[in-house]
Amino acid sequence: MTTINQTFRIAVLPGDGIGPDVMAEGLKALRAVEAKLAGVQFELREFSVGAGEYLQSGDPLPAATFEAIKEFDAILLGAMGLPNVRWPSGIEMTPQIDLREKLDLYRGLRPIKLYHSNDTPLKKYSAGEIDLLIVRESTEGLFSSRLSQIPAGAQIATDTMKISRHTSERLFRAAFREARKRRNLVSLIDKANVLPSMAFFRGIFDEVSREFPDVRTERIYVDAAALYLVQNPQRFDVMVTENMFGDILSDLTGGLVGGMGMAPSADIGDQYAVFQPSHGSAPDIAGQGIANPTATILSVAMMLEWLDHDEAKRGATMIQHAVEQVFSAPENRTRDLARQPENALTTQQMGDLIANAIAGVNR
Repeated sequence: MTTINQTFRIAVLPGDGIGPDVMAEGLKALRAVEAKLAGVQFELREFSVGAGEYLQSGDPLPAATFEAIKEFDAILLGAMGLPNVRWPSGIEMTPQIDLREKLDLYRGLRPIKLYHSNDTPLKKYSAGEIDLLIVRESTEGLFSSRLSQIPAGAQIATDTMKISRHTSERLFRAAFREARKRRNLVSLIDKANVLPSMAFFRGIFDEVSREFPDVRTERIYVDAAALYLVQNPQRFDVMVTENMFGDILSDLTGGLVGGMGMAPSADIGDQYAVFQPSHGSAPDIAGQGIANPTATILSVAMMLEWLDHDEAKRGATMIQHAVEQVFSAPENRTRDLARQPENALTTQQMGDLIANAIAGVNR
């Protein structure tokens, strides 16, 4: 880490649907942080990527754009994809997944935290009692055959779950390192009782766990994990799992704290990183000013933490404290969380509240 003056170059990919709406508020929070930091500046450049770009140029992730964003210190992404813009195979365009695979962003971090008891369907929990991190493998697993073509007239379609030793080892080491920063518990989520690939996955976990004797471990089948998350979510600290399982459980855990508008994420490799809300593009509400920008703002905080600069890390803490402050008041809610929709904040109003709370943080 360093505290010398530094300018970080950030590639901004607003994307599709509500992506531009929530990105605007994420950047507002970033600028509010920048005004409070000593010797740190952020140079932003926007790129067009996503289904909208495909409709313009015929490519959702143009090669020139991909090469350009690799030169930046970090990548901020809003949301990508539109349900009615699909490849001939019938699947949606997902350049965000292309980025994970092309940049080798093997560890997806999905933190989940409850900010107010009103926001969870599990009403017995208070703020902070649900606080966990899903570490999702983001380049292999059941997603590995997503670009396969099904021949015309086929009577059978199969997808292959790819589990490699190399990726699994570094995924597990990353999970253990995250646990050391939290409460020292890693829960492996798999289906090792049925799938040979998952038994292989578990065996590698067992080997890596011996490198971290100070961290407690448990092994839970994914179906049981879904049950425990509803019954007793506070038992979990760090959950590490395969790509598809992580995708599904991320939505479940988001629902425990108010929805996907409260679920930030990061996809991180050894060289590059992309930060984005876990939610989709929600084109049905795009441009209406009702999307929740909190997940994007918290993703900005994750980016600042990852940049590994003392002042940037302080900025991450500012954002986290500002979100806690804003959400401590039950009336500060966008439509997805508001008990009375007519009193809900707009996307911009929520962004303003959080930015103002950041501005009020003492240096």
